[in-house]
Amino acid sequence: MISTGKTDKGRKRSNNQDSIFLSETPIGPLPNLFLVADGMGGHAAGDFASRYAISVITDFIRKSTIKSPVSLLKRALVYASNELFKEAEKDRDKMGMGTTMVAAVFQEKTLYVANIGDSRLYIINDDIRQITMDHSLVEELIRNGQLERNKGRNHPEKNIITRAMGSRDEAMPDFFELQLNEGDKVLLCSDGLSNMVEDDEIRDIVVDSPDLEDAVSSLISRANYYGGNDNISVIIISI
Repeated sequence: MISTGKTDKGRKRSNNQDSIFLSETPIGPLPNLFLVADGMGGHAAGDFASRYAISVITDFIRKSTIKSPVSLLKRALVYASNELFKEAEKDRDKMGMGTTMVAAVFQEKTLYVANIGDSRLYIINDDIRQITMDHSLVEELIRNGQLERNKGRNHPEKNIITRAMGSRDEAMPDFFELQLNEGDKVLLCSDGLSNMVEDDEIRDIVVDSPDLEDAVSSLISRANYYGGNDNISVIIISI
């Protein structure tokens, strides 16, 4: 396994509210762990939310004895969400803060994925396939047949999230489990990439790049070329 990741504040934001975490080596009972978080809130609160959530999750996992990746990710993400809400209750400047989260763990040939919010995970080979499902108002409109998918990217309410870590209600992640094939690459990203670069172009950049570092840098450059309206975070893993 090889992996690389990078986060960039983009061209329009004054600070970076995204955070990433990569570990190809064991962390607690897990053989590896990859996380992308996109914070929400005020200028400082979103930045704090994404960093704090990743810190709590990784600390929880390091101390855990739970063997099942799904059970452990569920416990860790729910616990971190509750801790984030408690932090917001202590500080008026952090009130209402939250973060998205997409997490991936590889065990043998199986990929375990958890997500809350609209940060995404894709599988890329001859094609590109979005594995996670956005928890957003636009995605709900699309699923209900009220909006065509090709019109969702530029919808004025694109950034309204319907589920996030740090909310008063318990934030329950979605889970996905799939078998990987030889040559597959796994891409985790914040919406700063997926809102700016079409899926087919993401796939072409990853496939045509000479290595993973070049692919990550090229994706971030392309998102910035198209406007860089948000922070951009990308992790790519090759098995």
